[in-house]
Amino acid sequence: MSTPFATIPDDGTPLRVIIVGAGGMGRAWLRTVEESPLVELAGIVDLDLRAASEAAASLGRPDLPIGAGTARLASDVDAQAVINVTVPAAHHPITTEALAAGLPVLGEKPVASTVSQGLSLAAAAELHGQLFMVSQSRRYNRQLFSAKRLSSALGSVGIVSAEFFKAPHFGGFRDAMDHPLLLDMAIHQFDMARFLLDADPVSVFCEEYNPPWSWYRGDAGSTAIFEMTGGERFVFTGSWCSPGQETSWNASWRISGEHGTVLWDGDKEPVSSVPVSGDAASSEDPGQEIAGSLRDFVAAMRTGSTPMGRVHQNIMSLAMVEAAILSASTGARVSVDSLLEDSYQQAILAERDPAVLEVLKSWTSVRSALAGESVAL
Repeated sequence: MSTPFATIPDDGTPLRVIIVGAGGMGRAWLRTVEESPLVELAGIVDLDLRAASEAAASLGRPDLPIGAGTARLASDVDAQAVINVTVPAAHHPITTEALAAGLPVLGEKPVASTVSQGLSLAAAAELHGQLFMVSQSRRYNRQLFSAKRLSSALGSVGIVSAEFFKAPHFGGFRDAMDHPLLLDMAIHQFDMARFLLDADPVSVFCEEYNPPWSWYRGDAGSTAIFEMTGGERFVFTGSWCSPGQETSWNASWRISGEHGTVLWDGDKEPVSSVPVSGDAASSEDPGQEIAGSLRDFVAAMRTGSTPMGRVHQNIMSLAMVEAAILSASTGARVSVDSLLEDSYQQAILAERDPAVLEVLKSWTSVRSALAGESVAL
């Protein structure tokens, strides 16, 4: 069976990559790439060439090629893949450019600024036969994998809950943005819930709020109740202005099933009320956060395996965010299928590439397309 994207067979040399974006997160990716034997950093792209030059110097590689154009620098340095660490507004144009140049892309979350843009990128990945993977980095956590393994002994799962309470004083754009918790953080927990349940969202009811002491302009707290495709409920409650007794950045989790419960505080090993055998308790090591994402991406490029963050799969995590925001704004329960259909129609209207538009129009339904039913080389 053919894979839905082109692979690059392992010839014994590291995969040559360029990183687009030399900001704070870009620096973290630069360090991760430099430390990995799987990849070789071939260049840095940023509209601010001074920032790119400074990032190269910070690695002790002042002569590293830099540029302002993704496809051009990739061609100049014979790069084989692109790591897109730009701001969300740039995810769609940068990834579109790279895919059209025949380059696979590993991108920071979210997949794009909107679900409709994400659908455009999924269609572009299909058109060009290239992998676009989103680094949903908090999936790459051995303890999360252990919690999922332990939950397999619970029988049918009825509810998964995540509590997230932190009080970070970021300053800058987060303090001024709309929906800071849902847009900038909750996507991690939403995506982790999909992983734990092997399920996608059906509908959501959400409320947002902002305590009087909040230092955020937008609502910094929310509670969302999702119905999932297996009938389970996922309940998220969180706040970014709750000082004292703070939870893990991964949140604090409860998985409640027919035969018992698994608890995970987000930092230490999860525990279960149901005794499990050694084999059931053990768990594979997915790597840690962005280093795990990078390893998964390279493995997919080399072998054709499906990485966890492939664009078609990851769009549903952003759909959970958009549906939750829409619910909070309207005070009504929101159907995810309705949101996907609206986003699809927006993608059709906004698409400027005739070939990508043709792919979008060929989809029989959004869910079937995202499930890979219309994707084959």
